Amino acid sequence: MGTVGIIVVYAVILGGMWFLLMRPQKKEQKRIQAMLADMEIGDTALTTSGFYGVIIDITDDDVIVEFGNNKNCRIPMRKAAIAQIEKPGAE
Repeated sequence: MGTVGIIVVYAVILGGMWFLLMRPQKKEQKRIQAMLADMEIGDTALTTSGFYGVIIDITDDDVIVEFGNNKNCRIPMRKAAIAQIEKPGAE
């Protein structure tokens, strides 16, 4: 019974580690993918570097974000560089 007990303890420990570590990470990845899929032109984006800008064009992997009031400050970036999306009019 000693060997079976050790195997059960290890299985419980691995199951607990999966529940505490892997499950929240998968949940966060799904949230981020849903946020990026729901992104639209005109939304305000917060980049991972801390800049706020307005999305003006979206392609498969990239977006073009306009920063500030200057219409010449348009920067193409990867969708993965967007940390948060705010819809216009939503507060």
